[in-house]
This record gives sequence, C-alpha cells and structure tokens, in this order.
Amino acid sequence: MIVLQRSCRGLINSHLYVHLKRQWGSQNMARPSSDLAAFREIFSKAKNIAIITGAGVSAESGVPTFRGAGGYWRQWQAQQLATPEAFSRNPSRVWEFYHYRREVMLTKNPNPAHLAIAECEERLSKQGRQVTVITQNIDELHRRAGSKNMLEIHGSLFKTRCMSCGHEAANYKSPICDALEGKGAPDPDTNDAQIPVLQLPRCEQKSCHGLLRPAVVWFGESLDSDILTQAEKVLDSCDLCLVVGTSSIVYPAAMFAPQVAARGVPVAEFNMEDTPATMRFKFHFHGPCGTTLPPALGRLYWYKYQK
Repeated sequence: MIVLQRSCRGLINSHLYVHLKRQWGSQNMARPSSDLAAFREIFSKAKNIAIITGAGVSAESGVPTFRGAGGYWRQWQAQQLATPEAFSRNPSRVWEFYHYRREVMLTKNPNPAHLAIAECEERLSKQGRQVTVITQNIDELHRRAGSKNMLEIHGSLFKTRCMSCGHEAANYKSPICDALEGKGAPDPDTNDAQIPVLQLPRCEQKSCHGLLRPAVVWFGESLDSDILTQAEKVLDSCDLCLVVGTSSIVYPAAMFAPQVAARGVPVAEFNMEDTPATMRFKFHFHGPCGTTLPPALGRLYWYKYQK
C-alpha cells in the first residue's frame, strides 16, 4: 500500500534529502534504461497508468517556475509569498503576485508533452485502459490540453476560496478585479500597489462579500485529504508509472514514484536532469519532456503533431 504523507506542502529539508540520497545510493542500483523500445513494450501491456507531472512540464510552455537562479517575483521567491502568513500580512502583495501568474498563464498554451498525455488518455480509454494524471502544477495546462482524469494536488490558479464562508469557485476573470488591472509587474524596482483590502477580489455569494484567496495549497498548509486518498488508490493500482518534469524533492509527490517502484512496478522518468529518485526507476529519458514523451506514449500522435 502506498503511504502518503498528509502533511503540509513544502520542500524536502536538507537533512532528509541527504538521507535519501545516501539510502538510495547505497543500494548500488544499476543505471536506469533509456531503451525506448523496451519501455514501449511495457507501456503496450499496461492497464492502469499513473502519470505524475511537475513544474518541468509547464516550464516548456514558458511558465515561470520561481525556482533556482532568477526565480524571483520582484525581490521575493514563491516560498516567501505562497504562505497563509504572507497573505495575512499583505494580501495586496500576494494578490499582485497571483494576478501576475494568472495573466501570464492566459498567454501560454499546452506544449507537446501536455498534448501527448491528453491524447494518450483518450486513446487508451477506448481500449479499456486507464491513464490518471497526478499533477503538482496549478496552471490547468493539462486540463486545457484535454486531460479529464486528473488530480491537481496543489489546487488551481483559476479557483478562489472565500476567507469568510469557505466557498470555492472557478474564476477566469481577467483581471480578477478592477483594482488589479495593470498591476503585478515582476520587475525588482516595482513598488507594491498597496491595494485596500476592500478592493481586492471579494466573494460573490449572497450576503457574504468576504475576501477571496487563491484556492491553491500554500507552504505550511495541509493537502486535501480527499485528493490524497484518490491519489493513493491510483498509485496502489497502477501497473506503470511515469514521472514527468518533476524534481522529486517536493513533498508529498517526491515519494509517490519511489514507493510505486518499491513494490516492483516499472517507473519511467522523463526529465532534463537526474533527480534524487532517478536510480530507483527502471527507465530514465533525458531531455525536454515535449521531445521525449510524445514518441514514448504514441508514435501515431508524434507523427500527427510533426505534420
């Protein structure tokens, strides 16, 4: 049984990271295979496929990841703004940050990796086979590509939650409120807009008008237990797992694929670089996901896209 930590979202701490690298490295595992034909053979027989995706997939669509060198909005990294405490201290600044991200996302499109996953999901469903996407991304690009069987474990940029009544709703307004129009510039020299709280996005439920927040899981918050339960069932039943564009250092997703691999299920990693979990997996395909994933999931789709 897959054991999922229902703890707060956050980066793996340095002590645990070192421990895992030592633990995995000490097993003297063989280098994962990059044999596409061997992967395709296993893929052709799989009945329940879990695909775990991370920021690397969206980065190929030009979506900022706010990680690593240059990963700042103004002078802040996402971890400094994506917290309940930051929103409580300065909801205007946090809403500027998320307004900027929402507006950027409206200019981006799914890339070949998103499209290959969605096409694979649709094609295999007609064969009585199941593909489930478990994504750490909040940009809805999988949904826009056509994926329907999907778990968004960190929520969505295009959903809001009321701080007063708790109501959640999809929200694709651009701008999300009048006061945020033209705000959110990422340049370090840009001053905060200091928008009054009453002019920030407000709940439209009758007799409420409470302050809205992005319906995403912030650092320090617990993940949705219902979504984690669904993910647990998917991972327990899958007979093939793909890890696509994820660093394998953000919990709880960092342990999803290693725990699947521990019960002998083939895991294939598609990433630009090795991760702390790479040596646990049967396959590793190095390179941009938009290049490596389409031919792995279906050559018919690959040729169609190239044309």
